[in-house]
Parts: sequence; structure tokens; C-alpha cells
Amino acid sequence: MNAKTLSPELLKTKEHFHILDGLRGVAAVAIVIFHFMEVVYIPAKNFIGHGFLAVDFFFCLSGFVIGYAYDDRIGKMGMATFLKTRLIRLHPLVVLGSVLGLLAFLFDPFSLHSELYSAGRIALVFLSSILMIPFPVVSERYFNLFSFNAPAWSLFWEYIANFVYVLVLYKATRNLLLILTILAGIAICYIGYTYGALLGGWSGETFWHGCARISYSFLAGLLIFRSKWIIRTKLGFVGLSVLLLLAFLMPDSKWNWITEPLVVLIYFPLLICLGAGAKLQEGLKKLCVFSGNISYPLYMTHYMVLWIFAGYYTAHKPDTSQLVLIIIGGTALLVAFAYVVMKFYDIPVRKYLMNKLKKAS
Repeated sequence: MNAKTLSPELLKTKEHFHILDGLRGVAAVAIVIFHFMEVVYIPAKNFIGHGFLAVDFFFCLSGFVIGYAYDDRIGKMGMATFLKTRLIRLHPLVVLGSVLGLLAFLFDPFSLHSELYSAGRIALVFLSSILMIPFPVVSERYFNLFSFNAPAWSLFWEYIANFVYVLVLYKATRNLLLILTILAGIAICYIGYTYGALLGGWSGETFWHGCARISYSFLAGLLIFRSKWIIRTKLGFVGLSVLLLLAFLMPDSKWNWITEPLVVLIYFPLLICLGAGAKLQEGLKKLCVFSGNISYPLYMTHYMVLWIFAGYYTAHKPDTSQLVLIIIGGTALLVAFAYVVMKFYDIPVRKYLMNKLKKAS
């Protein structure tokens, strides 16, 4: 299928679900704090030890939003235009995150990891990160799929989900979606039972866990949209944010193999249903818009600081009071940096690329 003419009708942005946007930002901040904390504490002592489940919330929200944004226009838009549009939306920050990760690897003041690798190997790792080709070879980065920007593993699966959507899912019936969702849910339960948790997908060893996680949650989000499972509620942004945070604050236990799949299979889809039907107080609209806007830049740029923090912690062992200041201050600075990145890099680059795409079409 060839790219079609990019008419204003095809490219216009639909009205946003502002509360869902806001919840995306809450999840992004939670995962930053989780990454800070996991450097210091084992899961049992990490107060936000289930923050990694924010990725599953992102996946479910993505399925809902993709269905809402493209189901009614993908046929006119065409496969090539859809994929180019998604690439423009996602890849500028993949590139920047890789560049920042490379800089952290080369100039980390608390470690000498870069001296252990040849220039050719570093260049190859960087190229694989830019091109989103999994290459888990750096032991000092715990064999992450993308050593210079660990969170990119979820973007890899996001790309796969987008491709499968435009190839198959956009024209799939609700019954087929339901069957696929159930099968993916069985895979989630199997992983939980076999490995005791759902904290996988980011490394070479757990590569296929990522496939199960994106498959279920993306399909569930798409099914929610197609089925119009929107629950009208008086719960606003604050109430739903509290409910979302409860999942991340859930205590670590021997029952993780049950509780984590339940959160992913039932709780997060329920929150999407509630968030889509909740009423937003006008005074919180700007906060939700800001939260949603910085969520992706925050997610894709924060890990550079986490690697440096890990080296600092290993070298200096700061006490609890210092850690509190570092984590709170570091998170605030990363949010501010994400805003700068969004304002002066992501938006201008995407605008430029979209204009080029329009002219080419």
C-alpha cells in the first residue's frame, strides 16, 4: 500500500483524553523514581518496587490511543504514511536518548567502562541503539537490549506493535481481538508463574517477555476502544492518579507471580476505562497537558543520569538523607530537562519532519 496524499483532514490531531495524558506523566515520573531506587535497594525494600509496571500501563494506553487516533483513517492514510508518521513521532527521542547514553558511557566521572571497549565496539553498540536493533553485549549495562538507553527496549516493542496494527489489527474484528488478548493474557500468566515476576523484556535473556507484555496490554487497550468500554465516573485526575500509584507502591512479596499479572490483566485496563470516562476539573487541565507532554521525553532521556548516579552511589555510598535529596532533586531536574528537550528539540524536529513528509507526498 503506497502513501496517500497527506490532506489536512488526515493529519489533524483529535481531541485528547486529558486525564489519560496526565496519568501517562504520573507513570513516567514513577518509573524515574523506581529506577533511582532500584540502584540503592533490593525490591523488598524499594517503596516503589513495582514502578516497572508503568511500562505495561504505557502499552495499554498506547493500544487505546492508537485505536482512537487511527482506526477511522488508517485506510485512507495507507500503511507507509502511518509508519512514517509514527516514526516521526517516536524516533527523534530514540536518537537523542542514544546520544545522551553514549555521552554518559564515555564521560561518566565515576566509572571507566568505556576503556574496556574498542572504539569499533562502542560505535556498533551506538549504531544498534540508533537503529533499534537489539544488541545486548555490554555487561556493565547488565546486557540491556539497548545498552546506551535502557528504556528503549519498550520502544522496540512499541514499533513492532505499530507495524502489526497497520498490517493486521486495524481491520481485525472484535472477536479476533478478544481471542488474541486472551492468548496473550495466558502468556503473561505463564511468565509470572515461571519466573515469579513480570520484570523482564529489557535484557537479552528475557527478550520474549517483552513480546508478551506488549501483546496483552496493547491488545487490551485496542479492545477497550473498539468495544467502547468507557466507564463514566466522578473520579478525577487526582483520584485516578492515586489509584495508579497504588499499583506501583504494591509491596513486594512471594505472591508477585499472582499480583503482578492481576494488575496487568485487570487493574490497568480498568484504569484506562475509568480515565477515558472521568470528568476533568478545568483547573487541572494545564497540569494534565503538561504531564502528558513531558512523559515521553522524560522516559527517553532520564537513564543517562541513572547510570551516572549508579556509579556515584557505588563510589561514595551516600547516607539516607543525602539519597532523599538526590532522588527528589534529580527527579525534579529530569522533569525540567524533559520540558527543555520537548520544547527545543522534539517539537521542532517533528514539525520539520512532518513538513518534509507533507511536501514529499
